Amino acid sequence: MERLQKVLAHAGVASRRHCEELIAQGKVQVNGQVVREQGIKVDPLKDKIVVNGQQVKLEQHVYLLLYKPTGVITSVTDPQGRRVVIDLLKGIQERVYPVGRLDYDTSGLLLLTNDGELANRLAHPSYEIDKVYRAWVKGIPSPEKVRKLATGIRLEDGMTSPGQSKLLKAESSSQRALVELTIHEGRNRQVRRMCEAIGHPVLTLERIRLGFLTLDGLKPGEFRKLTHEEVESLKRGLVQKKRSPRSKH
Repeated sequence: MERLQKVLAHAGVASRRHCEELIAQGKVQVNGQVVREQGIKVDPLKDKIVVNGQQVKLEQHVYLLLYKPTGVITSVTDPQGRRVVIDLLKGIQERVYPVGRLDYDTSGLLLLTNDGELANRLAHPSYEIDKVYRAWVKGIPSPEKVRKLATGIRLEDGMTSPGQSKLLKAESSSQRALVELTIHEGRNRQVRRMCEAIGHPVLTLERIRLGFLTLDGLKPGEFRKLTHEEVESLKRGLVQKKRSPRSKH
């Protein structure tokens, strides 16, 4: 027996908090009865659970690591008919969803899963999961500007949280540089806006790491399932980060 909101979150209905809201709004039925009580326990293998008139189908949790190429939308569907990341997942029967997003013109590591609870935690900035990007930028930023990327940039939606940054390569002949950035937030086009704010617009951008996960062994457009050990390590890391005090930079 498990709490109803946990069962719903595990089924990929929504985050646990949103599932609690659905219950409070009377949108969830268990065995034909509307349930509004938080914390009620159900048997996911026996009880019939309905949300907004549709029966919840409990699927085996799937965790995928995709090397997203450029020119693909981080979405399940696209009204304009463009390629979406789901189109790349040949042979996957479960309904999975992207964790966070990568822009159309950004490549790199993207997780997809039907584990709503884990996805919500991974996407939440309070867990401070490292997201490492490599960007070729126009021009060669000074050491002071590179440091500024790490200490924080003021954008129109506020100051960015402290992270890490380093200049990996500078090509004076082509007037471009390769910068590596580690951030914990997930604002819209954040890395691009940060680089533009210091006067060095991004030419190409790729996410190369998420936590301890990398793109090793994959080519653009390829994916693999996470191992049981990787999933357990992710979950343990999230619990530890949430319990420990937030680090000072």
